[in-house]
Amino acid sequence: MHEGTTMLEGLLRAAVAAGAEIERIRAQGFEVRSKADASPVTLADQAAEALILARLAELAPGVPVVAEEAAAAGVLPAIGTRFFLVDPLDGTREFVAGRNEYTVNIALIEHGAPVLGVVVAPALGRAFAGDVATRLAFEATTADGGPRRVLRVRRPPAEGLVAVASRSHGTPETEAWLRAAQVGERVSIGSSLKFCLLAAAEADVYPRFGPTMEWDTAAGHAVVLAAGGSVSELDGRPLRYGKPGFRNPAFVARGASMQGEMRGASH
Repeated sequence: MHEGTTMLEGLLRAAVAAGAEIERIRAQGFEVRSKADASPVTLADQAAEALILARLAELAPGVPVVAEEAAAAGVLPAIGTRFFLVDPLDGTREFVAGRNEYTVNIALIEHGAPVLGVVVAPALGRAFAGDVATRLAFEATTADGGPRRVLRVRRPPAEGLVAVASRSHGTPETEAWLRAAQVGERVSIGSSLKFCLLAAAEADVYPRFGPTMEWDTAAGHAVVLAAGGSVSELDGRPLRYGKPGFRNPAFVARGASMQGEMRGASH
């Protein structure tokens, strides 16, 4: 088995297990607290992260892990050219609000680019994975791990682009971009599921002008790349990882080639 495939399977198992822990805590009820940046955090975030960190220590000992809750507590490891990015519960606002659009994200970064990524949506029973080197992206159910459906981005439909946008973090810049791009349909959804809808040929473009951290995007980015899409800054350069502070600039994720019209919309 290809080394990346073995690692990807391990990441997927870790994310599915973390998702099961999140669902267990959701069922029993939980308290919501605020972090220093006023964003919500729950026991589910913390329990899922602890589980993932333990799994990664077994799967890839010695590889640094940058994880959201540890980072919020000021715990950031020194990173080299290879490290993990973990968001144990992406879409905490959706989780707290009782919606199902939250995910578990784990990505492996090498030389500033995502090479492996898994996104698990436990409440929806959907799991997405991508190996960029082999260009393999697939979706499975979290209930039994299969059957697996290979994912490829689609050509934009003749009736117009389907855009996905944040449910909780809309901005005037995003609205202006969507108008300029002449989007035919818009889907508002939380968490990294927006990337996965591109990979699954259920949408065509995802512009993001609001603030994001690297752990929010890396796993979904890997899935989109593996499915044949792209994620770039507004000037067309690929979105990179390991930046100071782990903050992302504005970016646009795309499915298949937009034949020039999307680049025009980004200026």
